[in-house]
Amino acid sequence: MVLVADKKGLILARIPGASVPLAHTIVGASAFILAFMIGCYAHYYKIVKNGVAGYPDEWFPSVSATIGDWYPERNIHQIVIALTSGPRLLLSYLWYLLVVRNVPAHGSKGFAKFLFINDVVRTVACSGWVYVTSSDDHDVHDIAMIVYLLCTIPHVVGTIKTAPQNPKSQQYRKLFAFSFFGALIPMVYFFLQHNIHRIPGAYTYYAFFEWSLVFSDIAFDAVCLIDFETFEFRIVDVGKQDGTSSARSDLKTYGGNESAVANAGGIFFEAISFASDIYLGFVFWSMLTSLPLMIWYFPLWHMGLSGYEAFLFCNISAVFLGLNFIRRGIERAKGFVHLLSLVGVVSYQIADPAKRLIAVAAGFSLSLLTWGATLFGQRHQNGRAERGVLTLALGLILHNVVKQAWWANNPIWPIMNEKTGGQNNLGLALGVLASIQVMLRKNPGADEPQTIQTKHGESWFLAAIGAGGYLFCLHSMFTDSSTISRWSLGGYPNTGPQPIPGGLMVIAAMSMGLTLSSKRRWATSLIWWVIGTAGLGVLHFVEGDIGFAGGIVFTVYVLSLFPTLFRSLSRQPPGQTYLVAMLVYNILTLAHVWVVAYAFVPAGEMMREHTDYVLVVMQTCLLLGTFNSNTTAWSAITATRSQSTFSVARLYTKLSLVGLMAASLTICYRRFPKSVPQPYHPDHKLITAGIWTIHFAIDNDMYNSEIRMRDVIKDLELDVVGLLESDLQHMIMGNRDLTQFLSEDLNMYADYGPGPTKHTWGCTMLSKFPIKRSTHHLLPSPKGELACAIHATLDVYGKEVDVIVSHNGQEEDLLDRQLQSTELGRIMRESDNPFLFLGYVVTQPGKGQEIYELLMNGGYVHDVEVSDWDRWCQYLAFRGVKRVGYARVSHGGITDTEIQVGKYQLLEDHPTSWDRTQSIEDFQKEEKYTQISEEQVPEGMRFPSKFYGEGVRRHRYHVFDRPYYYA
Repeated sequence: MVLVADKKGLILARIPGASVPLAHTIVGASAFILAFMIGCYAHYYKIVKNGVAGYPDEWFPSVSATIGDWYPERNIHQIVIALTSGPRLLLSYLWYLLVVRNVPAHGSKGFAKFLFINDVVRTVACSGWVYVTSSDDHDVHDIAMIVYLLCTIPHVVGTIKTAPQNPKSQQYRKLFAFSFFGALIPMVYFFLQHNIHRIPGAYTYYAFFEWSLVFSDIAFDAVCLIDFETFEFRIVDVGKQDGTSSARSDLKTYGGNESAVANAGGIFFEAISFASDIYLGFVFWSMLTSLPLMIWYFPLWHMGLSGYEAFLFCNISAVFLGLNFIRRGIERAKGFVHLLSLVGVVSYQIADPAKRLIAVAAGFSLSLLTWGATLFGQRHQNGRAERGVLTLALGLILHNVVKQAWWANNPIWPIMNEKTGGQNNLGLALGVLASIQVMLRKNPGADEPQTIQTKHGESWFLAAIGAGGYLFCLHSMFTDSSTISRWSLGGYPNTGPQPIPGGLMVIAAMSMGLTLSSKRRWATSLIWWVIGTAGLGVLHFVEGDIGFAGGIVFTVYVLSLFPTLFRSLSRQPPGQTYLVAMLVYNILTLAHVWVVAYAFVPAGEMMREHTDYVLVVMQTCLLLGTFNSNTTAWSAITATRSQSTFSVARLYTKLSLVGLMAASLTICYRRFPKSVPQPYHPDHKLITAGIWTIHFAIDNDMYNSEIRMRDVIKDLELDVVGLLESDLQHMIMGNRDLTQFLSEDLNMYADYGPGPTKHTWGCTMLSKFPIKRSTHHLLPSPKGELACAIHATLDVYGKEVDVIVSHNGQEEDLLDRQLQSTELGRIMRESDNPFLFLGYVVTQPGKGQEIYELLMNGGYVHDVEVSDWDRWCQYLAFRGVKRVGYARVSHGGITDTEIQVGKYQLLEDHPTSWDRTQSIEDFQKEEKYTQISEEQVPEGMRFPSKFYGEGVRRHRYHVFDRPYYYA
């Protein structure tokens, strides 16, 4: 207290403005610290105990247990927190005055009022969860906590947006804001571990993040100490001047400039911003790739066009970027629009497939609009534009690395959930944080006049064609690191590199291409296009290692074009350019589907098996786009700020690429096989073989089915299994690869079968026995869909055994099925090895059925169970092995087709070959058998008992409700 004469009256006291946030910080922190100290002293074992475990598993108390359960810490906390309310409300009012003073530079009066009201509500909500504990009223406590957290978002964002441009305080605010919201992710994770999985010790880790949340919250408001250093309260006795006896407080502010933060701090926050953009780029690619995958579900079940294909054209919403007020509005509020686009991520919780597709289409459209507006808005800011394009490219590479870690699935796709290996909640939380970071970030150039830097003669139409073709190229070939491996696939032993380590080489090539993108004159040259096209040609026409090498060259070429083509797109009038680009992309996407699905679409014959047509058009689009691109438009960057942004973007790009490569290398190391596959029952020389049509690993509810497939294959103890409709390396299947997960998790060898350039629906073989050699066949199909087959020779207990896995044509095409069955019969008949047939034939069994006899009699093989008349598609047959058992197992909702399983023995005293001079009638007579009961079969040779009755996971023995066994 001071007494100072002043012309306005007698100054009774001068109180620094910083004392308000100081008092708030000290008192608020004391309320929690005192409660913690007293609680640990008086009731340590009680406050660390929870409904799952106690000490020593749980050894650190949570905030709620510390402040809400026991006397006296609970009451001391409540008393001290009450003392905090005064400084808290005064701080809110002072901030309101600060914002009003700075209008219009940093806000508006209306927003200042909104922020003040929000902070008052937040303060009252804080009182709600402090004074009404969960033990008093759980619902009231939770509602107050939810209101508090919801009010925290506008409090944090609004404070940063309206704060004086003091670099020091702003950097601290962003740091504490990120620490607050960042703590929510692990906090929720450990809470689920505790509450749902009931893991002892998880609540202790949850408590650490809960406490960090409290102190980040307090620290965020404490930053006002810096902003209020120039504030001063004066208590003046104005009666000394004008004869009144009243006194008033007068808030006076003084201007002041803070020195810039240290370079290290600026780099740190720019790195956070850069990482946020990369993650939002990852979200964009995730939604782009999930949309066709989800559309495919509907024609798959309709066996033809369903009408849902129209959702592919949701991307033409980009035409709205031609409306200036929409584009500028999205650019100014892009963080919020990114947040809205996450509806595509959260859609995994929608059970109805059609509604889930609608949500994904909406999310992708919003993400596309946001990225389009961002790139267009930054086109006149060379450094910023470079940064935007690079983060989108890095998001694509991150997409590949994440899919590599999840065996070619994306953990935030809407076909994933917690039961199928998804991490949707984590992906959503990271998306929310990244969106909030964009909201908090200053948006340079959003209010600046926009001018387009174009070259005379540069065509918006050619730019659109180039960008549309390029987006198709990236989506179809570079949204999974194993796609190039599968394009170059051959039969054993000339398979080319497997996804591990082939995927690592693809990701390295993508990184190299993006690094070379700075050489723009080289990237747009004709010779570089010729080199890239040659690499694509080698990949398409040559199998094995040489084809893969061509694919690596093409990968480097394609990624080197990323900044050039996207910058060229952003320089054009956005409405018409984005519309044409999306139409070109859609046309190529449909053509990409037509080359395989020609039997089910109108005018399908025109594109039948013509991936080469699609590639020629795609390369033509890239040629037109690169030569239309104006390399001189990347003018010399003279502004210091732009030069700095450009350099920092390149620096962070290189660091990001190093990090992504390190992550990919780690993933490959962890995924390398650690042991040699072993059959389940070598003591009995048993071979358990099955066939299953798995509908592209999308179950009946439109969720990924690989984990459930693994479980039933493991429970049935299958040594060899053929999986049909298994080629997922197409845009409409998400560029997935089910063989990666199944073969690694089941510890089996895998033959992918004819690759995606062979235009089949795919057939895959998994085997516990080594694959000595294999041949991939495209069976004769003059009319209908192309049929595939794998003919493999396995090393079974030291002897060669041949296996065929095949997927024949549809019922409508009799000629195709005749020719295909004849060819399969020839392959089996010409082999001297024991033989197992696992296939999809589309016929009825029995004498007089032409297709059936062409296969069985033509191949000199025996039907696994002649009397089983209730079959149509799938068949098992054998020769040269002893039949032990046969079972039919229901699909369990994974597909619409059952699993058929046969058990065989490879015995020394059983004939493993056949006499070529025999007639088919004499050959058939040799296979005599008698059905026996299960009790007569050694236990190790029986089918699992868990599939009797209701079975397990909806899989059960059906049709004859039990396995058959044979003597």
